[in-house]
Amino acid sequence: MLNEKTNLMIDNMLRWAESRLGDTDYAGWCLSFIEDALERGNEIEIFGGDSAKASAELYADEMRQGLPERGAFVFYDCLCLSEAGPVNWGHCGISLGDGRLIHAWDRVRIDDYLKVERLTALSGDHPRYIGWVPVERVLAQKPADGER
Repeated sequence: MLNEKTNLMIDNMLRWAESRLGDTDYAGWCLSFIEDALERGNEIEIFGGDSAKASAELYADEMRQGLPERGAFVFYDCLCLSEAGPVNWGHCGISLGDGRLIHAWDRVRIDDYLKVERLTALSGDHPRYIGWVPVERVLAQKPADGER
């Protein structure tokens, strides 16, 4: 059971994210989108990895399977294009708690969290569901000394 403060932060995060539906400015920047939703929606700063895949690894201690809870960060493996060729930078989004996910793909959009696996990246790859982490775990991540 989430406390009142965490529920308010999730409400603020989702309100900010939903206000960007259809926006193409975050295309290809899924991690920036979900971090901005939490940070800008709540006027806080968090610390994650440099990519969706790196963040998934950072939060591996709390990675869960099944239907993601509301406000959870949801992660996928996904090969993305880079100058060096395809790289697993992953993909991520925020759970709406009802099986849907708000995320930045070609635009900010809402999809079923399992149907995200049907999307095709520019590399030709398809995201593969890894799992989700509760927003409390994301909030517990503190910047390292000298970072951010």
